[in-house]
Amino acid sequence: SLSAGLDLPGRFLFATLTLMTLIAILVFMEEAVYIYRKIPSSKRSIIIWINAAAPVISATSCIGMWVPRSTMFTDFAAGTFFAIVIHKFLMMMIKECGGQKLLLRRFENGRFTISTGPCCCCCLCLPRVPITRQTLFWLKLGTFQFALFRPVLVFLSIVLWTNGSYVLNNLSPKGPALWISCLIGAFTLTALWAVGIMFRKVRILLKCKNITPKFALYQFIVILNHLQTTIINIFATQNIIPCAPPLSSRARGSYITQQLLIMEMFLITVISRAVYRRKYHDLEPLESVAEEPGDKKQTP
Repeated sequence: SLSAGLDLPGRFLFATLTLMTLIAILVFMEEAVYIYRKIPSSKRSIIIWINAAAPVISATSCIGMWVPRSTMFTDFAAGTFFAIVIHKFLMMMIKECGGQKLLLRRFENGRFTISTGPCCCCCLCLPRVPITRQTLFWLKLGTFQFALFRPVLVFLSIVLWTNGSYVLNNLSPKGPALWISCLIGAFTLTALWAVGIMFRKVRILLKCKNITPKFALYQFIVILNHLQTTIINIFATQNIIPCAPPLSSRARGSYITQQLLIMEMFLITVISRAVYRRKYHDLEPLESVAEEPGDKKQTP
């Protein structure tokens, strides 16, 4: 068993990380009760979903740490949940602006800057897109497609893995691993691009809602859960991370990823509680909103 193969420092480390996961879950539960009591019902579920991202990833990482063979399934659960959270974050920015109708009125003559990361940050020649119902629909579709297709692709990879067809090391064009990874990467970049476009437009308006620290926390989760995990997996696949019997290089890489995520998500859970628990001022009435330079003033 796993516990029998651990020495005393290893057991202490596993116990400490498990305790951090439990504390993160308890902090989130207390925060969820506070949100349920204090936040209007129109925003309540969205904010709870966003706050749940870090403790859910911490819990799935803890399960994967104790039960190594469950890694594929815990990654599937964490990835599916966070794909939904990315869509919820976009919807939260729209809600904080007063909803779609009020957002369209506030930025009636405004334009979205689509030359932003992670897809088009270097394409400064791209035109600015008018803010309409149609462009808002495409932004929401950009995050919704990720929440829809990522679980399907990861579930497909699990089915192929159980059949022996999906091998992560095999990145040849004939194998499914390369194509599934490329599709997931494309869907991820599209969703992050949509959120970045919306944030760039509303960050000044929602300054009173402290949207920048909230966006920074969301970005940290993206980087740690995706980029950090990908880099460690590449190192493990190329045997840069040395094996330590009975653990192979890939198994050690998986352990390192899970242990780092537990500590990082614990810190993000605590910081998120402080950021989302603060009381913020409401937006100014529409009549007194000052538009960005180049936009016409709104009429009451």
